[in-house]
Amino acid sequence: MSFESPLKAATLIKRYKRFLADVVLEDGSETTIYCANTGAMTGCAEPGNTVWYSQSSNPKRKYSLSWELSQTKDGDTICVNTAKANEWVEQAIQQDIITELSGYAQLRREVKYGSENSRIDFLLEDPKREKCYIEVKSCTLLQNGKGYFPDAVSTRGQKHLRELIEMKQQGHRAILLFAVLHSGINTVQAAAHIDPTYAELLELAKQQGVEVLAYKAKLSPQQCTLDHAVPVY
Repeated sequence: MSFESPLKAATLIKRYKRFLADVVLEDGSETTIYCANTGAMTGCAEPGNTVWYSQSSNPKRKYSLSWELSQTKDGDTICVNTAKANEWVEQAIQQDIITELSGYAQLRREVKYGSENSRIDFLLEDPKREKCYIEVKSCTLLQNGKGYFPDAVSTRGQKHLRELIEMKQQGHRAILLFAVLHSGINTVQAAAHIDPTYAELLELAKQQGVEVLAYKAKLSPQQCTLDHAVPVY
């Protein structure tokens, strides 16, 4: 999937207020850009990193530039715009890249489900098969050569695991899909050292039959797609 407009490079000064970042543009001027990532972004927002940004033509936007990718001093590329994960997952499902999710007749997005009033990222349906509920999580935390999720305590993520367990108990397929958006990550596991409750719930979910998948994105300023599966430990 290509970006709507060609990405341009800048140098990160700092990220702040969760949604904003100051950068130095290629012409040497400084400006503020929008950051769609509400998470901790550990290791993804170090001052001096290269920022790849897009530009919106919407005149109503206060900040026309949006942070899409980071390139670290170690050479790793990271997608920090987590909204892209669902776009790329949907494309990968439709193109049968995620082989475990092939063969369904209909795909729906943001469908209400569960007793805790959640919305599932994707619901796959087919008259000949059980419904398939898919929750997508972006994995961008690299520590000691391993990929972890979450990068901060996630009560929302905990809720989603409980909802997936509930769907499985009702006789449906339930999928937790990690979209690996960091070129340096080749395996994924629960960050028990950050959110032990999430790690415990993930283990319970697996025991209850929730399927856990991870697919890694091929990232560049020109084009990004989910490319291949990686192990989940």
